[in-house]
Amino acid sequence: MAAGLGNVVSVADQPSIPDDVPDSESSNDLRHRRLRWASTRHPNGRPRPMSRLHRLSLGARLKRHSTASERIAANDLTSSGENKGDDGDVSPSALPHRRVYVNLPLPPTDLDEHGQPLTQYPRNKTRSSKYTPLTFLPKNLWLQFHNVANIYFLFIVILGIFPIFGASNPGLDAVPIIVIVTITGIKDAIEDYRRTILDLDLNNSPTQILTNWKNPNVSEDNVSLWRKFKKASTRVSIRFLRFLKRYLGGRKRRMEIDAQERRRREEEMADEDQLSDTDAGRTMTLATIQSENTDHRISESFQMHEIRRSHDVSRLSHDLSRRSHDVSRMSHDVPRLSHDVSRGRQNPFDDIPDYRKPSIDLSHGNVLDYNRDIPGTARFKRSYWKSVRVGDFVRIRNDDEIPADIAILATSDSDGACYVETKNLDGETNLKVRQAVRCGAKIKHSRDCERAAFIIESEAPHPNLYSYSGVVRWSQRNPTDPRLPPQEMAEPITINNLLLRGCTLRNTQWVIGVVMFTGQETKIMLNAGETPSKRSRIARELNINVLYNFIILFILCFVSGVVEGIDWGMSNNSIQWFELGSIGGSPPVDGLVTFWTAVILFQSLVPVSLYVSIEIIKTIQAFFIWSDTYIYYEEIDYPCTPKSWNISDDLGQIEYIFSDKTGTLTQNVMELKKVTVNCVSYGEAYTEAMAGIQKRQGGNAEIEAANALRQIAISKEKMVQDLKTIYDNPYLNPEKMTFVGPQYVADLKGASGPEQAAATHNFMLALALCHSVLTERVSEDPPVLEFKAQSPDEAALVGTARDVGFTLIGRTQRGVILDVQGRIQEYSVLTTLEFNSTRKRMSAIVRMPDTNRIVLFCKGADSVIYSRLRKDGQEKLKESTAEHLEMYANEGLRTLCIAQRVLTEEEYILWSKEYDDAAAALVDREEKMEIAADRIERELTLLGGTAIEDRLQDGVPDAIQLLADAGIKLWVLTGDRVETAINIGFSCNLLNTDMELLVFQVSAEGGLQEAEQKLMDYMSQYFELKGTVEELEAAKKDHSPPDPTYALVIDGEALKLVLDDSLKMRFLLLCKQCKAILCCRVSPAQKAAVVKMVKNGLGVMTLAIGDGANDVAMIQAADIGVGIAGEEGRQAVMSSDYAVGQFRFLSRLLLVHGRWSYRRLAEMIANFFYKNIVFTLSLFWYQIYNNFDGSYLFDYTYVLLYNLAFTSLPVIFMGILDQDVDDKVSLAVPELYQRGILRKEWSQRKFWMYIFDGLVQSVICFYFTYLLFYTGGFVTPSGLQLNPRESMGVFVATAAVIVANVYVLLNQYRWDWLFCLLILLSILIMFFWTGVYTASTYSAGFFGSGAEVYGSLIFWACLLVTCVASLLPRFLSKATQKLFFPLDVDIIREQIRLGEFDYLKHLEPDQVGITSISGPMSREKLDDNVPTPTMTTSNGSDSVTANSDGAISNNGKQHFVNFLHKEAEEGFQ
Repeated sequence: MAAGLGNVVSVADQPSIPDDVPDSESSNDLRHRRLRWASTRHPNGRPRPMSRLHRLSLGARLKRHSTASERIAANDLTSSGENKGDDGDVSPSALPHRRVYVNLPLPPTDLDEHGQPLTQYPRNKTRSSKYTPLTFLPKNLWLQFHNVANIYFLFIVILGIFPIFGASNPGLDAVPIIVIVTITGIKDAIEDYRRTILDLDLNNSPTQILTNWKNPNVSEDNVSLWRKFKKASTRVSIRFLRFLKRYLGGRKRRMEIDAQERRRREEEMADEDQLSDTDAGRTMTLATIQSENTDHRISESFQMHEIRRSHDVSRLSHDLSRRSHDVSRMSHDVPRLSHDVSRGRQNPFDDIPDYRKPSIDLSHGNVLDYNRDIPGTARFKRSYWKSVRVGDFVRIRNDDEIPADIAILATSDSDGACYVETKNLDGETNLKVRQAVRCGAKIKHSRDCERAAFIIESEAPHPNLYSYSGVVRWSQRNPTDPRLPPQEMAEPITINNLLLRGCTLRNTQWVIGVVMFTGQETKIMLNAGETPSKRSRIARELNINVLYNFIILFILCFVSGVVEGIDWGMSNNSIQWFELGSIGGSPPVDGLVTFWTAVILFQSLVPVSLYVSIEIIKTIQAFFIWSDTYIYYEEIDYPCTPKSWNISDDLGQIEYIFSDKTGTLTQNVMELKKVTVNCVSYGEAYTEAMAGIQKRQGGNAEIEAANALRQIAISKEKMVQDLKTIYDNPYLNPEKMTFVGPQYVADLKGASGPEQAAATHNFMLALALCHSVLTERVSEDPPVLEFKAQSPDEAALVGTARDVGFTLIGRTQRGVILDVQGRIQEYSVLTTLEFNSTRKRMSAIVRMPDTNRIVLFCKGADSVIYSRLRKDGQEKLKESTAEHLEMYANEGLRTLCIAQRVLTEEEYILWSKEYDDAAAALVDREEKMEIAADRIERELTLLGGTAIEDRLQDGVPDAIQLLADAGIKLWVLTGDRVETAINIGFSCNLLNTDMELLVFQVSAEGGLQEAEQKLMDYMSQYFELKGTVEELEAAKKDHSPPDPTYALVIDGEALKLVLDDSLKMRFLLLCKQCKAILCCRVSPAQKAAVVKMVKNGLGVMTLAIGDGANDVAMIQAADIGVGIAGEEGRQAVMSSDYAVGQFRFLSRLLLVHGRWSYRRLAEMIANFFYKNIVFTLSLFWYQIYNNFDGSYLFDYTYVLLYNLAFTSLPVIFMGILDQDVDDKVSLAVPELYQRGILRKEWSQRKFWMYIFDGLVQSVICFYFTYLLFYTGGFVTPSGLQLNPRESMGVFVATAAVIVANVYVLLNQYRWDWLFCLLILLSILIMFFWTGVYTASTYSAGFFGSGAEVYGSLIFWACLLVTCVASLLPRFLSKATQKLFFPLDVDIIREQIRLGEFDYLKHLEPDQVGITSISGPMSREKLDDNVPTPTMTTSNGSDSVTANSDGAISNNGKQHFVNFLHKEAEEGFQ
């Protein structure tokens, strides 16, 4: 366990004051009313990943538990129950619990010998940065030298220090590694500086802490000398940076900084202690209005109860008409009385009855002890987040962010409610309500905090955002007679009573609470787990190529050492006469010394600078992606954001895309379109899925859509007029009305009889009551209400109820206020049973104001509701509703069922007691509450069903078509019904009418055997496959898209079976044959399993895209995860590698940026290896003629500067800016992407081809100079010889540099002034350095060589011949390939030169590919007599040919077809 888990005791262990308090779980008198907010638990029941600024694995924290904590935990009793976290992490019950003491002394067992707490809690100061000003240099160097290449070059530098190895200038040896380490360090410093600034801003965020008060849970913070030194260094660094900002930012910047400083000082000097207008300024809810003169009220959430049985505590009153059991105290909006009176309505607040008080005297339910003597010195003072400690009292103001996990004691609202925004926690922007514990309601000021005395027993910290169990215990004295023994009181604390770090307080003046968890133990930090580390495929394969270079280096050094050793061992050679003796003294030692000398000599062979170059390139590529305005989503101000900068080249190799549907392909903006009530279907709509059906049936979808929309407009106008005859609804906005059903309004008025009128009325009332929606009044004239819902579905249902005249006005502490066709009524919501992915339903138990009946309204999935309907009667209604729901699903609509149950007083009383007990449980609370909820949600009466449309995002069909043309296979993994998914598939171009749908479903009794049989039947019947290993191996090698003939649709139950190890590979083989795959009703775990099956089974590159927390698993399982910043929050974005605003941006991200990045990086790496081979092997050939003694042909500075200055810029800019075709053509011809799928741009074959090129050209560069001087030398005009070693080195080195740079230029597609300038500059640097360096005597024996060589005509003649001879083979091979074996890109580039893509000049890049041309282009489209131009051929398997089906065809390329006709006609003429 982490250090400082607190006073760790088991639940069974009792507080030290008093010692005989029994377990609250076993107390029959503990009756707590459960407060359940509708947004407490996310629908998938799992906590969501947090921001990447907060990272630390739970396992790391568990290892830091102190010895003292372990000693305490060892003495504790074991918990009697098991609290299971929904996220599958460490169960909270498996961890030690803690106690927080407030104004009570710690028991002796929790103190050390000095009277200090045994355990230390983690500080609230967090750090996401890697470095501090003190640790940056040593730590950064340590991390950089984890790189093997850096260690290698450091080793070279160390070798050069020893003269025995022949390094001429050890200082210069260190220049490359110093430059590389410095550049990398600067990059790391810039990255970490941004994180450090964020950390500083966060840790120094202001908050208010109670000071001059003793917190018994923590010891005094004695700052060590080392920590003081670190703090001082940090302060100096910050002040220095602020100084630079101030004086380098100009006068305007200085004025802004001064203004900020003044504001900060004013805030610090202000008196922070007084709560101004605490009582008068409360949030005015209905509860506040109705109870201004009431001091004590029953909590809807919990009541305080005695624990000791000796006190006679009667049961709570059963008068449920006075009881408000619901948790939803989310009042945002209460109608203005003046407005209602002016409209002639009854004031809804006139006759609201007061609460009936229970027999328990709640005036005793108070943690304040008025008999305590207090010093009265405590004050709330401004402090910082980093100073917050466990057990501190904190006060949060409106719009403040929560600094730690805090138990709420009191709020400015009279009913203890407060509102929080959890956007930083889970990405959701809707407000959620949290509730103060009732025992802390009297706490208002700092003196109240001094009087409070209580203990909070808490479970251990765990990462589940939606679960928390604790209890506050205190000794309650009788205020009328303090001499009586105190009563031991207790009140449970749940997640609804907790404010989590990272949330923001909204619409609440203040909150006072006690800190429970700080720093790394807060839930947001526990959820900040590490995202799986991903490396690009090229980066992984690059290690092999670097290893090959090491092997080549070893061979060269080994040959040098062996030959040198043998040569020195021979006695009949000239060495005996001309050498004074060997350095080693013996042939073996001489060979060993020569080996290490050769390591220094051939050091350029290992590309240490390659890694830095790749980092620079990928960083700039990420910047290009972020800066692309065509993948910027203006509506939410969101650019495409790279989260992982090092995998951009993988974007160009994606073969499979796995996509969620809701919120990813669709907008996740719900619109209610149709309803079915009492066997009658209402609503008119023309959905995108219906358009897909029209296309499937061969109809004209455009004409049908126009006709349908025209009729809908007429019906909408009629419906609005009919609604006005019932009630002039001020909240109705016809422009935003989505449900168009004039017949529904007519039946509501009684056109089909009183029975149907009552049914439609009750149905719409159910929609207005069964939800967890908050309201916010946007404007008064006209009155506009905005609904803030947990999900878009709920907002759509409540919005339709409003349009029909059943308007949700606001929430009160008792329930909800509705404007029902002009009559304002308050409905007491007794209990809300919230929705989650396990229940798949939500219920609200409501007391009807007119009849005083108790009615349970329930909505949920049809399968869940139908299984809970009463068995007797309603057969016709069930059958009719099922048919309508099936019809709605076929139209691509999402369906829900609505049902109700009328409860008797006795039924509700008995059930409520059971539910109260479950809510008060400290162990297995969630499971017990679920059992209780399941018991009441039975014997339901069906009311009808709803159909909601989730419209496709803009551009989704065109994006899917583009990706399909590129050869990318798309799988859709959704939780929707099969019928809904199929129709969405047709509407988004994933499916077409020519496909045969293979629906894979297995009966409940079938199991694995039936799944296996169906699998084999499909494979043999449709594809003539047997499912053998050989067939799977063949499928792995086949990357061509399947024929658009078959599509597979499978549901979650069948998928669970085929993912079994015995069937997985055969199922994968079947999927490989299908053009499209739809997996329906799948869980998050199944999504991840499908991704891993394809990724590992076929060895292909995969991409997963989604927008919700249920997509996180598959996003992290794929090679690349893309998150969509949508309506469901940002949890998928936080776990992704790339984040986009819309699905349509994916096509540009892959087909443009991905293809460019992959091609650029692959070509850059190959050229990098090539240029090192050219230079290094030129040195090696020279060794042949001097007995491999390790002498240098070049001056040593050439060796050091070759990669650093002479040849670095061309290859780096090749990786950054090279471009074969522009972005418009890349989208117009998506088939160009297929080279990435086939991995043709980078392969081991290409690596060895470039190595061979370097080998040949090194031979030419050396031997042309060697042969020039072989028979004699040349002289300068002054008579000096040009054949010294250093002068010959200038000949060879200059040729090698020019050849390497021009070779890079030959391999580039884009020749513009910038590239040519870079090539020229790189070459001129070589000449400049030679001239300047040789002009100095510091160059020793190299002095004057530059002027002598450059002044000789033979040098220029030799240089010209050498460069031409070296580059001519490459030039001829490229010309031959482009003329006789062109790739697709060569053909397209030729067409661009001929102007056949000029039509793209008039289009924006985001418009290319929108208008698709159906049907592939092939030879049959051309006249039989039309000859085929030579440019349409291709080199077979290396690319997709221009004349093959589906190659250069769809998406606006009719111009290309016209071009072929034009060429043919000109040929005939």
